[in-house]
Amino acid sequence: MSFIVAVDGPSGTGKGTITKLVSEKFGFQYLDTGAMYRCVTLKLLNEKIDIEDTEKIEKILKDIKLELDGDKIYLDGEDVSKRIREEDVTNQVSQVSHIPIVRTSMVELQRRMSEGKSVILDGRDIGTNVFPNAEVKIYLDASTEERAKRRFKQNQEKGIDIPFEEVKANIEFRDNNDKSSKVGALKKAEDAFYIDTTNLNIKQVKKQVEKIIKKKQKQLKKIENAYVMTKENGFKKFMRGFVKGFLGLLYRIVYRPKVVGLENFPKDEGFIICSKHINYLDAAGIILLNKKPIRFIAKADLYRFGVLSWLGHLFNIIPVKRDSGDINSVKLCLKALKNKEVLGIFPEGTRKGLEKHMKVKNGAVFLAEKAKVKIVPVGIQGTFKPFTKVTFNYGKPIDVHSFKSDDPDWLDKASEKVMDDIIMLTKEKV
Repeated sequence: MSFIVAVDGPSGTGKGTITKLVSEKFGFQYLDTGAMYRCVTLKLLNEKIDIEDTEKIEKILKDIKLELDGDKIYLDGEDVSKRIREEDVTNQVSQVSHIPIVRTSMVELQRRMSEGKSVILDGRDIGTNVFPNAEVKIYLDASTEERAKRRFKQNQEKGIDIPFEEVKANIEFRDNNDKSSKVGALKKAEDAFYIDTTNLNIKQVKKQVEKIIKKKQKQLKKIENAYVMTKENGFKKFMRGFVKGFLGLLYRIVYRPKVVGLENFPKDEGFIICSKHINYLDAAGIILLNKKPIRFIAKADLYRFGVLSWLGHLFNIIPVKRDSGDINSVKLCLKALKNKEVLGIFPEGTRKGLEKHMKVKNGAVFLAEKAKVKIVPVGIQGTFKPFTKVTFNYGKPIDVHSFKSDDPDWLDKASEKVMDDIIMLTKEKV
């Protein structure tokens, strides 16, 4: 199973040093993306190819061979680890890395090299572009002055003689270039952890990064455990009945719910319930106000939290990793439907998805077709403000097989029909 750590930030923040140390600590493969762009730059210099000559650059990219082996990087079989750090490459690498075809080629290569592995990468757009779904995203930063001092010292240790003021000017130029780039611009991902390294030593930064990774690994372990349902024994059934009864009573007191259309439930067979997702409490109402056990599909992150994880296992909530082909989740859903269980799915995929202009998901229709079951739409009326009435209006079952045809868009059309019925039931007077 892959585990991607994306480390972004401007030049001289310690990204390379930290990623190497962390890779050794956790046994991750370290992918020096900056070195890859430097290799392309060196190749262009060696071949005397102008950065405007896209035709020749494209040919170079098709033939170029890059290999990473620990601290060493090989370009077409030659160790260029030191050569790519020299002044002529350093002065050109920023411009080369902004060439669209170079960026596209290197991103594809980085993804291929990371596939199915635990990898840590550093660059400027790893968490925003290369791996937007990385398990961990970290953004390292530091003042320009401090970064120039670090780079100057690093160059001296490697025997590279570049004046300090030139190093600083180069960093400032690269910062501006990277942040204003139309391709792979340097910016912090919204979900990235920000660490200012200006007044921190390597050991302190490493400790913070390791803490973030360990926490994420623990969370993912909990999520993976969610795919293995806890044993269905007498105690679990008793606890579920007790919790359902207690929470159901509170729900009735607070929301004075009205349930309409339960006669529309298919008899003696599994089926899927679909509704709008307007509030965290809509799924709870569907589960608590029905005698029939209903298993909802919810985002896997739910299992990161103690109480929610316990409730998830108690009510056999099926986890799903969003924006990915979650095969394990699909298997659990199909198995449940085959066992004549009832699943709850939100076609919007997230709360107030329609209001956010998100496309209706076709997962419910896909599962219904595969398991040969019907979909029962439900409209939910109410604001979920305490002591106001909430109505659950269940409609007629939808047989998605009537939509199946040679039309490649039949899944989307059937999903739109489900959503249309949900909206109609939400507005219907009952």
